[in-house]
Amino acid sequence: MSYPRIIHHGAVSGVTGSCHQLQMNAHSSLLIDCGLFQGSELTAKGTIGALHPEINFSLGGIKALLVTHSHADHVGRIPYLLAAGFKGPILCSEPTAKLLPLVLEDAFKLELSREKKHIELYLQRLKQQVIALPFDHWFRIEQTETLHARIRLQRAGHILGSAYVECDLDYPQKGLNRRIVFSGDLGAPHTPLLPAPVSPERADVLILESTYGDRVHEDRTTRQARLEHAIDKALADHGTLLIPAFSIGRTQELLYEIEDILHRKALAGPPPGLSVKDQVLPVNWPQLPIILDSPLAGRLTGVYRELDDYWDAPAQSRLQGGRKPLHFKQMITIDSHVQHMQTVRYLASTGRPAIVIAAGGMCASGRIVNYLKALLGDRRHNVLFTGYQARGTPGAAIQKYGPQGGFVEMEGERCIIRAGVSTLGGYSAHADQQDLLNFVSGMAHWPEQICLVHGDIEAKRVLAKKLLGLYQAHNRSVEVLIPAD
Repeated sequence: MSYPRIIHHGAVSGVTGSCHQLQMNAHSSLLIDCGLFQGSELTAKGTIGALHPEINFSLGGIKALLVTHSHADHVGRIPYLLAAGFKGPILCSEPTAKLLPLVLEDAFKLELSREKKHIELYLQRLKQQVIALPFDHWFRIEQTETLHARIRLQRAGHILGSAYVECDLDYPQKGLNRRIVFSGDLGAPHTPLLPAPVSPERADVLILESTYGDRVHEDRTTRQARLEHAIDKALADHGTLLIPAFSIGRTQELLYEIEDILHRKALAGPPPGLSVKDQVLPVNWPQLPIILDSPLAGRLTGVYRELDDYWDAPAQSRLQGGRKPLHFKQMITIDSHVQHMQTVRYLASTGRPAIVIAAGGMCASGRIVNYLKALLGDRRHNVLFTGYQARGTPGAAIQKYGPQGGFVEMEGERCIIRAGVSTLGGYSAHADQQDLLNFVSGMAHWPEQICLVHGDIEAKRVLAKKLLGLYQAHNRSVEVLIPAD
């Protein structure tokens, strides 16, 4: 058998469950991510009970787990990996090392145990195994007579701390060197708070995500104006705007953008011809509550604030100007479940204009579910999607059937959709088709083989065709693979 070789344990037939094993030789391998399956992809995979994903591969010879970033579809199976006996190092960037315990503590409570002593033991073990690595530094994994292996993390621009992984494998006795790059989830240009990813110098083999391989995002430079317009429309309906959002990444981006809108509104003052006394909604932004209803999102946002050294130049400039992009005056954080239910009932009964950002991003779980059950049937309210909704999730159903006046099943309850439903493009944290092509063409040494993962089959097929066209246009050859289950 020839090495290196790659085995996929997830993110092959869809966009979740990222988990890839780099077999470096017969005795040593690396695991890159260990994520949960979500949506309709969950039911298609082997499970123990309803929510306990199997670790259905051998852990023998796995030298380390490399974590690209802290989203559940990349890290959510780590509790089960540890339970299966994995005792090796968990390597990740310095920001991810701070975010990961929070994300996995929450997952542990939801999926395994709420016993305090169990949680403490689990987190203690996790912290013992996590090793934080700086970006752009090589870290040696193994050095023997037959194999010199090292890895390097580079900024991926997807969420704070996200990385793509360069694996450099040297086989001295064979005179062979192979550079293998795992993209993780790549971000796009003009992402709030984060610098855009820069292509690696070279790759012989590239494991490339393809979430948006079949499309180009709406203009990201105008998305804040479109967000402002969407909020104005919702306020004109004299109700609440619900924004489902993942606790890490999207939530902080939205807060950052909304703070900037509020800042500009305050500088502009009331519209010409209107006194402050006469000013009414939808232009009364200064009194609009921005409700962040997710204890996890609140804690993660606190970590984002602590790690402002990793923010991009525009965000740094705002801080230096005395602004607080993630902790502004109109922001209200809801922590306890009692406060949460009180807020849901209050908004449902009064219809008071407000913006609610609540977990989770695909409406399958989290506090957003209670808001949707209470408010979806009222025409005063609006739901705004700013992120990808995987097949089989309630979010995808609301997106599809909401404009038709349909219904969605939530926790066994049929909810009629009368609230307005809209989707705002340009907020995806993923690279689009052109960004993915640019990531490849930006390398000095283009990959000889590209393996497409983390995308629906049509997205992969379209991206594969585009990649072949790119190589052909530059008189280069490439093998593009679409692995199967």
